[in-house]
Amino acid sequence: MGWFLSLVVYAIIWWTALFAVLPIGVRPDAEGDRLAGGWRGAPAQPRIFQKVVITTVVATILWLGVYLLIDSDLISFRDPWLAIPD
Repeated sequence: MGWFLSLVVYAIIWWTALFAVLPIGVRPDAEGDRLAGGWRGAPAQPRIFQKVVITTVVATILWLGVYLLIDSDLISFRDPWLAIPD
C-alpha cells in the first residue's frame, strides 16, 4: 500500500472513529444559557481535545490492523476472492 492510499484510509478511519467517540460521556446542559445563545441539549463540557486524542489512538490501532491485513496478501483485489498464499 502506497503512502497516498495509506493516508486516505487513515483519514476515513479517523473520521469514522471520531463520530463513534463523540457521544461518549456527553451530558446535556439541562438549563441552557439563553443569553449566550446556548441550546439546552448542547453538551455542558464537550471535552473535544480529549476526544480527538482518543480518536487518534483508536484510528491508529485500527489503521495498523488494516495496513497489516492488506500488506499480508490475505485479501487481494487482483486475485480471486480471498487469495490465500501458498
